[in-house]
Amino acid sequence: MAGRGGCCSWLRLNEDNARFALLALFILLYLLCGAAVFSAIERPMELRAQRAWSRRLANFTRCHNISRLELGAFLKEYEEASVAGIRVDRLRPRWDFTGAFYFVGTVVSTIGFGMATPVTVGGRIFLIFYGLVGCAATILFFNLFLERIITLLAYILRWFHEQKLQRSGLMGPPDCRGSSHSGELDSLDGWKPSVYYVMLILGIASIVISCCASAMYSPVEGWTYAESLYFCFVAFSTIGFGDLVSSQRATYANQSLYRAGNFLLILLGVCCIYSLFNVSSIVIKQFLNWILKKMECQCCRRCQSKKVRTHWNAVHPATVKTRRHEVSVETVCDSETDGRRMSGEMISVKDFLASNKVSLAIMQKQLSETANGGPRQSHSRYNGFCGGVGALAIMNNRLAETSVDR
Repeated sequence: MAGRGGCCSWLRLNEDNARFALLALFILLYLLCGAAVFSAIERPMELRAQRAWSRRLANFTRCHNISRLELGAFLKEYEEASVAGIRVDRLRPRWDFTGAFYFVGTVVSTIGFGMATPVTVGGRIFLIFYGLVGCAATILFFNLFLERIITLLAYILRWFHEQKLQRSGLMGPPDCRGSSHSGELDSLDGWKPSVYYVMLILGIASIVISCCASAMYSPVEGWTYAESLYFCFVAFSTIGFGDLVSSQRATYANQSLYRAGNFLLILLGVCCIYSLFNVSSIVIKQFLNWILKKMECQCCRRCQSKKVRTHWNAVHPATVKTRRHEVSVETVCDSETDGRRMSGEMISVKDFLASNKVSLAIMQKQLSETANGGPRQSHSRYNGFCGGVGALAIMNNRLAETSVDR
């Protein structure tokens, strides 16, 4: 039975990884096809706008008797001009294949820099349907990436936890057959990697990626290091102001290598920041729950104290404690023991973590299962709605509950 469970877990892991790889391949092909379609639709309009701009520039120089060189020096400080809704500038073309590929990447990742936008009716209509499928697939990709990251972090944190137990003498080394003492199983059955450690690791990874990307953007794009860090946050968080956009010049030194590195860094940065946002949202939710519990605690304490005083003054003398009053006080104490103190002092970190274990169930359960190789919920019970972490888990669990109710 143990071997069968291990085999099923291994097959399940391979199935999840295969799904992740298949989705990544689908998104890549989707981007390539989208770039080809947008280039075919928008490129002719861009070429016509460039020709119109060239004719207007020639007429201006002829009418005002200014040479093209002098006018070019005058316009050098301006990065771009607008003709017929198309941004025509001295940078690289917007709607050649590479430019269109960069555009569809900003669409499906929801960054939306805005340095290029479709102006034809066909391009705008195609964008609506293209974005619906592309954004949905990319969000799913981000969630599956989050699962892979949490799985990796869970195994790493579990290894450190086992090493700590071995050094403390609470767990012996495994024997030659790979099994260990019963104390090891007892100590690790309820072990769960902390969501705070996961948030810290994701935060460090995001900072490292941003610093490495900034070190590349600063000399290549001519930005300061602070501007490069600013661009990394705006791009990786999918805010996408568009005031600074990478890979927009016509030529670069080692152009192919730079554009490939730019694509990979933006992809890794967006995935890490998205994962960090999901994990951080859980911590923020726990903080809000802690504030609400403290407010509820204070309110309940005042109501219970009024009830006790009324009951005490109406029934019993002031100098005598009856069994009924002791039971009332004991009931108040029992209601306050869930991670809180009767004295009204600030809650300790240990009590705070203990009181929020249930609220962290979604993330902690996933971390525990991936680390311990525990069984997953049956798909048949939940009509296929199960699994996932973060926002995807919340939606899947809600779908599971509603489908079971029906």
